[in-house]
Amino acid sequence: MKINIRLVEHNDNEALCNIIRTVLESYGGKRPGTAYYDSDTENMYEAFQKERSIYYVAEVDGKIVGGCGIQPLAESKDNYAELQKLYLLPESRRLGIGKKLVQMCIDFATEQKYAAIYLETFGNMKEAQSLYRKHGFEYHNNQLGGTGHSSCDVWMLKRIDNCKLI
Repeated sequence: MKINIRLVEHNDNEALCNIIRTVLESYGGKRPGTAYYDSDTENMYEAFQKERSIYYVAEVDGKIVGGCGIQPLAESKDNYAELQKLYLLPESRRLGIGKKLVQMCIDFATEQKYAAIYLETFGNMKEAQSLYRKHGFEYHNNQLGGTGHSSCDVWMLKRIDNCKLI
């Protein structure tokens, strides 16, 4: 089994959209206020071409199995990044891919001198929350920024030690 993590490419859009929607459906996330209906979900390459943004694609034996990215937190006055769209097909879980993707995103956010990384998820995504906690994310008591994800009910934040709040 060969695992490869690379930057998103334009021709990844359809595969990533299908993965994101399939995973969301399995967690009851096919509803307004989720990434299921984000315009970015159909245009992942274009969505992550902004400054201080990156999206990594994970492949197993040449097949796209998921990805994860970082962008500036929308509508925030703080110097916060948002960890976005970490989705992996079920057969690619427990292979260390999620751990690697999250760490690569944290490293990128640190290089970009963000003060913190914010994320949103669902209460029933317990494995994802465990992964985030292992990387130093802590539960936050309210939603930050303007993500448009009103259906998410879990918010987490990780401060980046070598950066100051701006």
